[in-house]
Amino acid sequence: MPIIKSARKRVKTTKKATIRNAKTKRSLKESIKTFTKSLGTAKASDAHKKAQSEIDKAVKKNIIHKNKAARKQRQLSAAAKKAGVKPTKTVKAAKPVAANKPAVKKAPVAKKTVAKKK
Repeated sequence: MPIIKSARKRVKTTKKATIRNAKTKRSLKESIKTFTKSLGTAKASDAHKKAQSEIDKAVKKNIIHKNKAARKQRQLSAAAKKAGVKPTKTVKAAKPVAANKPAVKKAPVAKKTVAKKK
């Protein structure tokens, strides 16, 4: 165990980060395995989408390098295409269109002046 206070803290934070990173890696590997197992089934499209998402999350958290992630995603897409998996389209909800109201500008806020003491 380190003696210096900052080194003790680094040990604690490293343990937490290690656990967090292990969870992300585990979910990444699990989703890729699920995708490869489901290639011949109807669930392949959803599994592909989930695997792509997990790869993106791992990159965002700096678990894997972005180039490795791009390579993995390319491999998954190639496998899906070879198996004849059709990508699912995500339907985004349309944003409600606001009425054509003129933009209301806020009045400038006057700064308070502080009286100087003599």
